Amino acid sequence: MYKTEIRGPLIAGDKSLRQISEEIIAPIEAKTPWWWWGAFLTSLGMLGFGLYCMYLTVTSGIGAWGLNNTIGWGWAIVNFVWWIGIGHAGTAFSIFLLILRQKWRTAINRAAEAMTVVAVMCAALFPLLHMGRPWLFFFIFPYPNTRGPLWVNFNSPLFWDFVAISAYLLISASFWYFGMVPDFATIRDKAKSKIKKAVYGFFAFGWTGSSREWLRYEGLSFVLGGIAAVLVVSVHSIVSTDFAVSVEPGWHTTIFPPYFVVGAIFSGFAMVLTLVTLMRALYKMNDFVTDSHIDAVCRILIFISLIMGTAYLTEIFIAWYSGSEYEMYMIFYTRIFGEYAFQFWAMFIANALVPQLFWFKAVRRRLWVVFLISVIINIGMWFERFNIVITSLSRDYLPANWANYSPSWIEVGVFTGTLGLFIAGVLLFFRFIPMIAISEIKSVAKYNEPRHDHLKHSGHE
Repeated sequence: MYKTEIRGPLIAGDKSLRQISEEIIAPIEAKTPWWWWGAFLTSLGMLGFGLYCMYLTVTSGIGAWGLNNTIGWGWAIVNFVWWIGIGHAGTAFSIFLLILRQKWRTAINRAAEAMTVVAVMCAALFPLLHMGRPWLFFFIFPYPNTRGPLWVNFNSPLFWDFVAISAYLLISASFWYFGMVPDFATIRDKAKSKIKKAVYGFFAFGWTGSSREWLRYEGLSFVLGGIAAVLVVSVHSIVSTDFAVSVEPGWHTTIFPPYFVVGAIFSGFAMVLTLVTLMRALYKMNDFVTDSHIDAVCRILIFISLIMGTAYLTEIFIAWYSGSEYEMYMIFYTRIFGEYAFQFWAMFIANALVPQLFWFKAVRRRLWVVFLISVIINIGMWFERFNIVITSLSRDYLPANWANYSPSWIEVGVFTGTLGLFIAGVLLFFRFIPMIAISEIKSVAKYNEPRHDHLKHSGHE
């Protein structure tokens, strides 16, 4: 039970249902602001540069990257795992809080789901490019080809990644889209332009808002939520298994699946916090994304940060306690005190220490500080992926194989392109789709009143 007296109102301003619809739809009907065009053109420039670097990668081969015989996985896999992690928690945020019936999720879940879809699209580009011949991607589909009974290698981590990414993208996109159908119908009914009415009417699937439609809609939400809840755990477990099935120092460990899942939720929640703070600052959504919403996400990040810090310390302790000279060298003389000490301490400070500032209420109430910390967390999570991938490959069991790695400008350009794609996707979402779920906000409007007022209005007092 959500107690308004303790946690504050879900919607500020004592709004009617009509006001809720009008204020959420207002950014779509308003003139496009100048900052949106500036950010969108910048993101398109980043995407264009990334596409050029992808073109060079395909025409020249992945030898254009900074890879070598020792480090066959570079920035491509680092960025793949990072993007999957960001997209991972968008659905986790919506699904788990939906199943747990947390009403405060309604103001944030739409942005989280949109973030998931775009981030998974960004992630899928890296394994595709890493194949070297992306036009042959259909070989990893699970079907026998026409030249004989040749099946894919079911033991290949590449195949696992394909199944995980495709299933996750399908479910998260379906969950995101079907959740928007009632809102599309609302925009259709309020639109004055015939073109806008036709476009939003097409995507609304003829929604009328009847009782039967709402019953089926809610049933479908829980079915998709149940499926996605399994995928939330399994997808990043599969990605972590890519590493754990190897025998490289620092990789061959059973802690990886839960470690990756928690880390993905951590980075995803931080990105959700980044988006909702921007929504508040740029679109004046303070009445819907209240201080209580920001406070709740900050508290979750504190808890997950403690888990991440425990995981880091556990990894260090096991390396020492195991007595394995290879693990000891990898953790202590490569990461903590070695050549990659900067990356290790950037990861540790950004993920385990900086989020502890959220213990202070004054920090949680300052929007720009919350935004800054959320960005720092995602930078720290990128360094975590770098530590996992690069350090173990650069220092394996044979010193004769040791080699350092630095990315080429083409690798940096591909990553820049995915950042541009993500920013452009989020900006288009802000511009043309209700950034807050109108129907769900209306469903929790009754929780906006204190309990005794609600009873009085319903005739029980």
